[in-house]
Amino acid sequence: MLVEIDPKDYQVAVDKARADLANSEATAQSLNITVPITSVNTSSQLTFTSSDIENASAGIIAAEKQLAAAHAQVEQAEANDVKIQDDLKRYKLLVDKQEVSEQIYDQSLAASRASIATIAANRANEAAAQQVVQQARARLVQAEANHRAAETGPQQVASTRAHALSAVADIGQKRAALEQAELNLGYTQIVAPVSGEVNKTVVVGLNVQPGQQMLTVVPLDEVWITANFKETQLKHMRPGQRAEITVDANGRTYKGHVDSIAGATGPLFSVLPPENATGNYVKIVQRLPVKIVLDPGENRDHWLRPGMNVDPKVHLR
Repeated sequence: MLVEIDPKDYQVAVDKARADLANSEATAQSLNITVPITSVNTSSQLTFTSSDIENASAGIIAAEKQLAAAHAQVEQAEANDVKIQDDLKRYKLLVDKQEVSEQIYDQSLAASRASIATIAANRANEAAAQQVVQQARARLVQAEANHRAAETGPQQVASTRAHALSAVADIGQKRAALEQAELNLGYTQIVAPVSGEVNKTVVVGLNVQPGQQMLTVVPLDEVWITANFKETQLKHMRPGQRAEITVDANGRTYKGHVDSIAGATGPLFSVLPPENATGNYVKIVQRLPVKIVLDPGENRDHWLRPGMNVDPKVHLR
């Protein structure tokens, strides 16, 4: 472990992402349960609404028959009442002339009153029958509306299934967000990728930004030599040839071998490579970087450090 960034914010992000994932999984599970339930409900609802329409239609027919019968009774009672009222008027004239007894007139008067009551009762029955017809028609309208709603069952099932698929996709998104949050949390612990010397430029309590350099790790087990040989020296130089490297700092000689020869001269890799645009064709000897790798165990004491000056010699034979 080299550096640890305060993980609190990233831990909170991981906890939130984990909670969001659990919520999405619960939602998807609920919707997957709802899909078959919706399918069964819409199928049974369609059967029920068809039966309701048949019952409502039969109810309308029966109510209309009752209404017709009640209307006929009203018409019959009104016709009888006309005769009874005419008889009452005649008996009234006759009783005034004392041509009939008052008993007959009283009977006719009672019949008139009974006829009026009968008419009122029949009209009430007709009104009630009319209301029954309206209620039956309202039930038919409601049953037809329910039937139309039940016919949309496949669309409802498809909509519920689409919501379930969306919830499954949301699970994948939330799982990816959790993995990203866990990855960011892992970035708070910076460990050394290789063994070597560490040069830190960061201190405790310092605020850092993404991409900011905080330290340098120098892998001393994998140092090599870059020897800038003249191009005139490379005629017989090949990778694998033995090399001896004398270090100015300690005077020791290390053994190694040529690993590779660079693909171009050093100046071509500079920020401003040279450009011979003046027409000067004077030959200038160039140098090419040659990588020399030390043999195993030569730098066991880690004395060699990057940037030191050495004197390399390559054995061409």
